[in-house]
Amino acid sequence: MALVEVDRLVKRYARITAVDEVSFSIDEGETFGLVGESGSGKTTTGRCILRLIKATSGIVRFRGENVFDFSASRLRQMRREMQIVFQDPYASLNPRMRARQIVEEPLVIHGVGKRRERRDRVEELFRLVGLDPALLDRYPDAFSGGQRQRIGLARALALNPSFLVLDEPVSALDMSVQAQVVALLLDLQTRLKLTYLFITHDLRLVEQICGRVAVMYLGTIVEMGTTSSIFSRPQHPYTQALLSAIPAPDPDARRRRIQLDAASIDRAAPLREIAAGHFAAV
Repeated sequence: MALVEVDRLVKRYARITAVDEVSFSIDEGETFGLVGESGSGKTTTGRCILRLIKATSGIVRFRGENVFDFSASRLRQMRREMQIVFQDPYASLNPRMRARQIVEEPLVIHGVGKRRERRDRVEELFRLVGLDPALLDRYPDAFSGGQRQRIGLARALALNPSFLVLDEPVSALDMSVQAQVVALLLDLQTRLKLTYLFITHDLRLVEQICGRVAVMYLGTIVEMGTTSSIFSRPQHPYTQALLSAIPAPDPDARRRRIQLDAASIDRAAPLREIAAGHFAAV
């Protein structure tokens, strides 16, 4: 059953169309990947879904309700269900707030619990993301990048959401820390029954954790389907070029890098089903 449905989403800035008629759905409990290079419209799509920025047109449904029709009070309620983990763990935490205040802030804003209850909840959240509550009174600059991202995740989970937009959540971390944070995300998804929109440019991560994926190119989705079908049978030239750029596990293995010829792409081609559940704009 679809938890989130995006229908013909458009976002324009002056003469630039950042997101152009994007449509997809995310099933409850699924990790849906949205991939593409910087500037492809991935982050803008995620932020429009959450109404962090205003869409130009289109519809986003959450549990069947159009998010763009929500009143201010209904939108406030929705914030408890739909949260985001930002890309940069260094810029997304207020350096003047202690970790305790950062994680507690959503509870204060939404009037959840009394002070003692909030304190207990913050400590519970810290333990949930693998951090020691003894560190709660430290400022963000006392934590590593991976720890800061865990703090951001604890903040996102404070209100018990069912849907998280993960906007490049590990791209600013080194490889060993990336693996730890990804493992945490997968564990939390199972334990808390979470649904993820995983935004990334890293196709290796997509292959590991996403059941389905949509590939964005210059604001549009050019290919969409199960991760296995797209990785084994990519149809769009852009997808083929992206996949060819993934480093081979064997450094001595020969791999043909595909250079994308933008002139060969038909920007007007609509998504069409080329195999069961596999769509491509070719």
